[in-house]
Amino acid sequence: MITVVGAGTGSPLPEDVADGAELVVGGRRHLDAVRLPEGARTVVLGALAPALDTVAQYVAEGRPVTVLASGDPGFFGIVRALAERFGSERLDVRPGVSSVAAAFARAGLPWDDAVVASAHGRDLRTAVHLCRAYPKVAVLTGPGAGPAELGAALRDDGRVFVVASALGSAEERVKRVTPAEAAVRDWGTAVSVVLCLDRARALGPVRAVAGPRPGPAGWALDEDAFAHRDSMITKFEVRALALARLGPRPGDLVWDVGAGSGSVAVECARLGAAVTAVEKTPDGVGRVRANAAAHGVDVRVVHGAAPGVLAGLGEDPDAVFVGGGGRELPAIVAECARRARRVVVVAVAALDRVPAAREALLGAGLECDGVLLQSSRLAPLPGDVTRLAATNPVFLLWGVRPHSRIEGVAP
Repeated sequence: MITVVGAGTGSPLPEDVADGAELVVGGRRHLDAVRLPEGARTVVLGALAPALDTVAQYVAEGRPVTVLASGDPGFFGIVRALAERFGSERLDVRPGVSSVAAAFARAGLPWDDAVVASAHGRDLRTAVHLCRAYPKVAVLTGPGAGPAELGAALRDDGRVFVVASALGSAEERVKRVTPAEAAVRDWGTAVSVVLCLDRARALGPVRAVAGPRPGPAGWALDEDAFAHRDSMITKFEVRALALARLGPRPGDLVWDVGAGSGSVAVECARLGAAVTAVEKTPDGVGRVRANAAAHGVDVRVVHGAAPGVLAGLGEDPDAVFVGGGGRELPAIVAECARRARRVVVVAVAALDRVPAAREALLGAGLECDGVLLQSSRLAPLPGDVTRLAATNPVFLLWGVRPHSRIEGVAP
């Protein structure tokens, strides 16, 4: 067996935890905190692969191994690597209190409805987008991905940070700051976790299922689920296929360009993506915000005309929906296609504009496909009979970046 022991936050490792082990693996501070058996070999954790190779030698010879870790080693910890290499049946895991649980305890908040993201050794963008999309997110930090970097990315999103440093030690510090304040401070290397909170929704409703809010029971909502002007809204048949091609998911960033009512933006946000909606009319901006609020999601709304306004949106999106544009459509599609990491979906009502939009997608190196969507809806007639009422046909084009990863979940 491989015994894996977590040093819980505020709970030191028992001195005798390694008794009987012939190999003890752990960080230097963990090894220094326990009594090492006479003659036992020690491995200071640094690069994981060499340590696992040494563990494999002892396991093959049937010799006992103890691995020391921080917090709950089954939560973004070494248990995954050990189980993948040696099988979970060989592991005796004894977890401690994780830094995430301790941070929420210090903040006085429940965390059964929180999203937890690790930025340790990972791209910070996924954590940033989760913080924008959800009201309660814990981010495990790492070099170059700490409170300052997270604050710089979220300074305009109305959140509050709880920055927990050196949890469980004599140097423990827990600070509540705005993202802008976090961005300009030197936090050092002792930060354990950052809680990113929407204060108005930090408690959330009581639920029977842990984790972030479940995905919606349905999508491609009826048009009357949104405030809109003179039927200027992406019809639900078109929206259904657009959502299927956009593939919005937690950790993604989606742009809705020419948002109108914001129906596509709202639906992407309901599916867990961070969303930026671009709308050139002041009344349209108000409608997008009202629709987002009505559906309980966060949508960042930018007032301006594309393509010029797109340069100021910052980070490149994973997916883009273009639902407006007029004569500027080719230039808008070209700019979106240049910057999209995965896919661009374009809805076109005017036949004359289809070739130029398609050429813009192809010109950016995307693989292009599309359909003409025509549908007829059931409509009542006097006398308790029904007819078919045709909706206006819409071309839906999509361009996919070759070799982009579209399956699974964000890293």
